[in-house]
Amino acid sequence: MRGPLELPAPEGKADLTSGPIFLVGNATVIVRYAGFTILTDPNFLHAGDHVHLGYGVTSRRRTDPAIELDELPPDLDFVLLSHFHGDHLDRVVQARLDRSLPIVTTPHAARKLAEKEFRETYPRILGSNSASARTTSTPRSRRRRPGTARRSSRRRCRR
Repeated sequence: MRGPLELPAPEGKADLTSGPIFLVGNATVIVRYAGFTILTDPNFLHAGDHVHLGYGVTSRRRTDPAIELDELPPDLDFVLLSHFHGDHLDRVVQARLDRSLPIVTTPHAARKLAEKEFRETYPRILGSNSASARTTSTPRSRRRRPGTARRSSRRRCRR
């Protein structure tokens, strides 16, 4: 993983008040903001395809993506990858995404991407005029919700 991804200043004055968002499906979104085009969590599997989530867990895609991988805008500036699971970076994308496209992600995902020959991974974004954005990973809480049954990993014995 490298230092921050440094993006050049967009041509003309960047609009910081609005920008279109296009939902491809699942967590895959194309965002155009401040003169940049960003792809989040690319998943282009089709309805019925299965995705590996880790530790023997799989999920089945219920809908088709709104566009195909080869229909992505040619002016993508970078990918924002929240984490390395098949539902956020599927096997189709891993095989066909341009290896030179920068990916802003977590250190764990960057190591996994390096194994697949993706070399342009970054922990954060440094934009023009010293504007920057940092990615923050928030761990999932495994605490029991109020009102739910408590599960025990040990079998209870009756006497």
